[in-house]
Amino acid sequence: MDFLKEGERLDYLLAEDMRIIQSPAVFSFSLDAVLLARFVYVPIQKGNLIDLCSGNGVIPLFLSTRTKGAITGVEIQERLHDMAVRSIEYNKLQERIKMIHGDIKEIHQVLGYGKFDVVTCNPPYFPTPSREEINENEHLAIARHEILCTLEDAIKASSGLARQGGKVAFVHRPGRFLDIVTLMRKYKLEPKRVQFVYPKAGKEANTLLIEAVKNGNPDLKILPPLFVYNEENEYTSGMREILYGE
Repeated sequence: MDFLKEGERLDYLLAEDMRIIQSPAVFSFSLDAVLLARFVYVPIQKGNLIDLCSGNGVIPLFLSTRTKGAITGVEIQERLHDMAVRSIEYNKLQERIKMIHGDIKEIHQVLGYGKFDVVTCNPPYFPTPSREEINENEHLAIARHEILCTLEDAIKASSGLARQGGKVAFVHRPGRFLDIVTLMRKYKLEPKRVQFVYPKAGKEANTLLIEAVKNGNPDLKILPPLFVYNEENEYTSGMREILYGE
């Protein structure tokens, strides 16, 4: 298709009646993005939602199936931003989703403060390694490592964008759980819901989902664990419901 660039493909967005532009050499969404988009609270009929570190726009696209509210995505990498814009146009969602090419550390200069009901973020997970260890692919390195934004940058930006009582949700690695809680409280975000995701029963959790409320009261709920695969290495019923609505 003419709107695809070299190395890109058009994939189905799981069970949704949508397509998304992906590129193994640039960016392809992971299960983490799906989990966050399904986990976060969203107002159904209206509201303002924003997704930070949007990549190719996967979370805004998923969110558009759960809410009629206005959705904004923010992505710093020009190539990924362009992929997201074209995916949104392909799905004819330009009236509901807009993408901003920019740095989340400076996003308040564009969007101001306290205007969003929901903020989501799937940030880079890993500290920046040594030059010898870092991925030679710039796009993948920036997506995975805290090269252009740290965890604190992401939480600080999210807090500034959220209105009083607004929801802020992150997906990350369990090893950063205490860091996330500490930083959320530093920036007036009170953790309310936490869920740990496990590859299968008997394994350590490898994914953390957490949702906080701007200036909320302390009252943390630990949700039941979510297991991705059963003993037959097939998706569990809980995962199939998340992925395919079954």
